[in-house]
Amino acid sequence: MRHRLRGRKLGRNSSHRKAMFRNMAVSLIRTLRSDDDAPNKPAVPGRIVTTVPKAKELRPIVEKLITLAKKAAPHEEAAKAFETTAAKNSAEWKSWRDSDQWRQWVEAVAPAVKCKRRAYDALRDREAVDILFSEIAPMYVEREGGYTRIVELPQRRLGDAGKQALVEFVGLGDRDRKRKAPMVVKSSAPAAAPAPVAVAPAEAPVAETTETSGE
Repeated sequence: MRHRLRGRKLGRNSSHRKAMFRNMAVSLIRTLRSDDDAPNKPAVPGRIVTTVPKAKELRPIVEKLITLAKKAAPHEEAAKAFETTAAKNSAEWKSWRDSDQWRQWVEAVAPAVKCKRRAYDALRDREAVDILFSEIAPMYVEREGGYTRIVELPQRRLGDAGKQALVEFVGLGDRDRKRKAPMVVKSSAPAAAPAPVAVAPAEAPVAETTETSGE
């Protein structure tokens, strides 16, 4: 029995497996900011194709990173009240650096910095971390979970016939499903002619007779 052995091994040791999922998560995140002239530009942003077992193991890793990025958003918003717009190393910036406002900014932004360090420790890619916190997290502010989906593909992988699936972010390539009007079925039989309406004949006017009394 596999007690306390959660997760698929996928024929790899722990270090190889961790590096593989790190690369897959980075590839999925970086598809949102790929250059038009890149040789490996994805056909659809926010989507990668892999095998079904790998997709099922990758999904919780990516969703936990998105949740981590969402936790940093309120702290970054609160820190904006104490930050300065002065250029770095300028006289105004140095005075702000020595003020109590800088200490308040540090205390407000510290939880967000901690979340970014944890995300970088998991991804080891600065561009992917930047996309995660600046683009992906704001998309799912009002969503509690289920940021990705797995769609199994009918085509088997060439070589070992492994079942393939795509992992994609929810809400990027979704179609707007419009409710169609109910279809009216037209009958092929000719329409029946309307029945003639019977019209009552007009009554002849009755001549009025005046009685004359004899004298």
